[in-house]
Amino acid sequence: MVSIVIPAHNEAATIGRCLKQLLSEEISPRLEIVVVCNGCNDRTAEIARQFGDCVTVVETDVASKVHALNLGDQAAQGYPRIYMDADVVLSPGDIREIARTLEKGGPVLAAAPRMVMDFSRASWTVRAFYRVWMALPYTRRGMMGVGVYALSEGGRRRFGCFPNVIADDGYVRVLFKPHERSAVDDAKSIISAPATLGDLIKIKTRSRLGGYQLAQRFPELLKNDDKHYGVALRGLLGQPSLWPSIPFYLYVNMMARWRARRQLQNFDRYVWERDESSRRG
Repeated sequence: MVSIVIPAHNEAATIGRCLKQLLSEEISPRLEIVVVCNGCNDRTAEIARQFGDCVTVVETDVASKVHALNLGDQAAQGYPRIYMDADVVLSPGDIREIARTLEKGGPVLAAAPRMVMDFSRASWTVRAFYRVWMALPYTRRGMMGVGVYALSEGGRRRFGCFPNVIADDGYVRVLFKPHERSAVDDAKSIISAPATLGDLIKIKTRSRLGGYQLAQRFPELLKNDDKHYGVALRGLLGQPSLWPSIPFYLYVNMMARWRARRQLQNFDRYVWERDESSRRG
């Protein structure tokens, strides 16, 4: 049985679309879905319950993604176990491909689909950023900004509870060496891009801050990270078609680094930032 854990904080605009796609056809093995509504003050739980017994809804007053992931783990029973954001679209066929990859045995303990961006609401500046970002080699190696990651039973035994970190996906990623992670090319997660550069900078700031936090708390794990920014950027210089987009990529990264460093200095007052533009109905 494949288990899917979906932490959801005020996701009334997205949870129905997410669950409808997951349940759009029969899947073998059986699918278990656990939606953990954390600190919601909207209709997220009500909408999730409309999908019947195939969806388990857990509610908590604590507005914490990590807390929701741990509650979801307590409720889930099956493996492989997939953790996904509520604003991501993943099909039963994609789930089968991910499960097949993890059930082969061998060294692969963690897997993720490839990312497909929905740019229907995005400005041309946001498109320019992602044109560069998606060309970087490390974004194609799995578990990089795709909103979904999956673990085999052996992979899940690699750690206990999710620690209280911003970047849960980053933490899980660096628990595994590159040969233990797999990008499943035959599976895709569809993610809605932010509408504006300001919205994009918010989520990239959170990602950067999460990376700084991991470096402080788990420096020993960073040896498993295979991101080499300098090498990647030098590779872009050999792709003239990307040159007009590079300034936007550099600007977003510069702003995200600056904002993340400021937030790190006042971390006790940090407020989770997310993109609301892609969640509007």
